[in-house]
Amino acid sequence: MTARLTPIRASVGPGTGPGPGVGPGPGVGPWAGRMVGRAGVDPTAVDRAGVNRPVNRAADRFGRSYDPVMLHPESSKFGLLFSVRMTKTLSPAAPPARTGQPRPVPPPRPRGTGWSRLRFLAWPLYLTGLLWFLRTEGIPAANDVLFLWLIGALLTAAVHSGHGRRGFLLVLRDWVPVMAVVWTYSLLRGYGAHTPWAPHWLPQLRFDEALGFGETWTVRLQHALYTPGSPHWYDYAAVGVYLSHFFVVFLLLAVLWRRAHHRFRQLLACYLTLTFAGFATYLLYPADPPWLVAQQGNLPHLSRVVWEVISASGLPQADSLLENGSQFANDVAAMPSLHSAYPAMLLFHFWPTARPWLRAVLVGYPLAMTFTLVYGAEHFIIDVFVGWAYAAAVVFGLRWLRSRRTTPSKGTADLAG
Repeated sequence: MTARLTPIRASVGPGTGPGPGVGPGPGVGPWAGRMVGRAGVDPTAVDRAGVNRPVNRAADRFGRSYDPVMLHPESSKFGLLFSVRMTKTLSPAAPPARTGQPRPVPPPRPRGTGWSRLRFLAWPLYLTGLLWFLRTEGIPAANDVLFLWLIGALLTAAVHSGHGRRGFLLVLRDWVPVMAVVWTYSLLRGYGAHTPWAPHWLPQLRFDEALGFGETWTVRLQHALYTPGSPHWYDYAAVGVYLSHFFVVFLLLAVLWRRAHHRFRQLLACYLTLTFAGFATYLLYPADPPWLVAQQGNLPHLSRVVWEVISASGLPQADSLLENGSQFANDVAAMPSLHSAYPAMLLFHFWPTARPWLRAVLVGYPLAMTFTLVYGAEHFIIDVFVGWAYAAAVVFGLRWLRSRRTTPSKGTADLAG
């Protein structure tokens, strides 16, 4: 649709103009003054009404001259009227089809073979097998079992997407070494329990008593909230939060491996560095958890809430394939708390690019894990704080090293300039 403006002049009586040499009359407004002296405007012309005003000598498409000053809404006192004529722009008609000539037929889409259609059964088969395993064997809480199911999920995704052999090789190339490193850590962690020096417990106990005004927060929370043999809803929630430690990081690594491989490498570097930093601390500073300190008689009776709730609920646990035996057990690996360090690592790693709702989750997860660990007698509060400090040092330290590698040196910048 286009609009055409056709100016129509009305008769203007004498005396309405400002007089010779004065310029635009009253009511014309500043817009008219800006038209004086411009291209296409004759400042010495007199219009047909006898008013000494600058008149645009340019003609419209019909050959009629008009004054642009009179087009301003404030110039109605000079009797300018508008007629707006709307016209439709019709699209050209389609050429008539020739009789007797068939229309071109698009080539048929290639049909998949029977084997290519079977890939859509990959996820149903995988989920069926996973549900059967959970029902018969129990919840997988060991690294090797979790890794096997995780690698199986990635292989299933490769089959479903049609990547074939190349997808299989990429999964095995990136994830089998990760599984080997984590399994090696679990083995070394077990040997860390046999250090020549005795585990520490008194400094952690004194710190928590200072925070609890003479009594640890673990004792306060269990006396106020826990009922042995009758779990509450928050006890089951604590079980879910505690068990998330065993798979949340791996699931996020799998998602990043599929969608943002460079971030997968960054998070994996943080995870491995933080894990082995914790292992080194376990060797140098073995520490007892609160439940073990209570068993030794240095605290009132405490319950391991998470494991008691799991036992009371009858939830089975899947046995590990490789990490069985006392060589993998380490009850004095409490300082730092990796259960609290991993959620803090996710918070520091994803915070710069996270959306507001995701930032709320990133903050809530470490707090929920802290409550679970302290309430369940798995860690002292000082263990949690040290875990947060380790996570911050690892994430920000590796980020600083990456920025040093990607930022050109001053000498290079000067040469480039």
